[in-house]
Amino acid sequence: MTDGWDWRQPGGTSAPAGGPVPGSPPRAPQGAQGAGGGTTSPWWSDALADPWRDPYAPAAVVVPAAPVGGGSEPEPVSDPDAPGRPRLRQVVLISLITALLAGSLGSALTYAFLRGGANLPILGAQSGQAPPLAQRRPESLAGVAEKVLPSVVTIRMASLGGISEGSGFVVSGEGHIVTNDHVVSGGTGKATVIFNDGSSAPGTVVGQDPESDIAVIKVARAGLKPVEFGDSEALAVGDPVLAIGSPLSLANTVTAGIVSALDRTMQAGEPGGPTRYYAAIQTDAAVNHGNSGGPLVDAAGRVVGVNSTIKSLVADGQEAGNIGLAFAIPINQAKRVTQDIIGTGKARRTVIGAQVGGTGVTGGGVRLNAVEPSGPAAAAGLEAGDVVLRLDGHPMADPADLVAMVRKYAPGSVVTVEYRRGSTRQNASVTLAADAK
Repeated sequence: MTDGWDWRQPGGTSAPAGGPVPGSPPRAPQGAQGAGGGTTSPWWSDALADPWRDPYAPAAVVVPAAPVGGGSEPEPVSDPDAPGRPRLRQVVLISLITALLAGSLGSALTYAFLRGGANLPILGAQSGQAPPLAQRRPESLAGVAEKVLPSVVTIRMASLGGISEGSGFVVSGEGHIVTNDHVVSGGTGKATVIFNDGSSAPGTVVGQDPESDIAVIKVARAGLKPVEFGDSEALAVGDPVLAIGSPLSLANTVTAGIVSALDRTMQAGEPGGPTRYYAAIQTDAAVNHGNSGGPLVDAAGRVVGVNSTIKSLVADGQEAGNIGLAFAIPINQAKRVTQDIIGTGKARRTVIGAQVGGTGVTGGGVRLNAVEPSGPAAAAGLEAGDVVLRLDGHPMADPADLVAMVRKYAPGSVVTVEYRRGSTRQNASVTLAADAK
């Protein structure tokens, strides 16, 4: 019999007479509207209780459609799996992780760049401790330079011819600075003093002695470090020395050498100016223009001379450079002149009380052309015509030798003079005096 239901399986095959095919959903009765209709049969909504329903058919829940004529919209439901706007904590966390990763990557790249690759060999042998010469002990050249450099200055003096530049060094805590006379001569008397640390201060020329080539400048500055003086008479040929100054405007330059000779007669001076005489310390330390007035120091960092001049192979008027022949005023003489200038504004000149001839004497020696009646030479018994062979053991070969050696000593010093009168050699003790200039 039929009951108005179609129990056909999908594909058009009829169901067995005993009932609907298991697994097939029941069809709605005629007259009932499906999900697309406007209403749903209450009988159909209770279909699960239908005694004729196939027990093997799956349950179906019918959701009624919204009325066509209007009504309220269903409440929106958010999908938990849908992507949403990130929270602030997530943003901060992601930023922090990104920054850490970027820093780690940068550090790794920098290390790799500096290393130049992990497989490069290590150059040189590894040493646990620096050798003694690299430790810069106080007695080393580096230690000596470190000790003296704070006391060395650069001096600039304005003049009609431009700017004169030289070196100098601090000799007192009151601001006195020693330099060469030829550094400040012709200037305005006002200098600019530049210190080791690059600072500067105005300086005033206290006094100068052209014949000894020494001048003194004073600055108003506290905390200056004076140099330590050595004994130029204790020097020996071969002793190590350092020359410090500003050659060619290169401030704080240090050069090293040895004492090449002692009591080397220097006779120098500018045209129209006085002639300078001094028994110099000769050194092979590199000295150039701008080193003038700077200190020559021994291996203990004590000043033993004032760098003053160089010998060169160039013609007069041309720029000279170092060839390993530099000369310094002995510090014993420079110190004495400095004390005179600070105390009285001028320096005393040591004299023997005699005039010498313009040329040397055959067989060596220096002839005395005249002897002052009341001078030191006359008091010791020397006469005009005598030939001075040695002064305190130093041989005399040229008139400049006698002048330079006499000025090396302080007034009041007693020196032994070996001389020849006719064919007879004699000795005399002469007490040197100060010139009343």
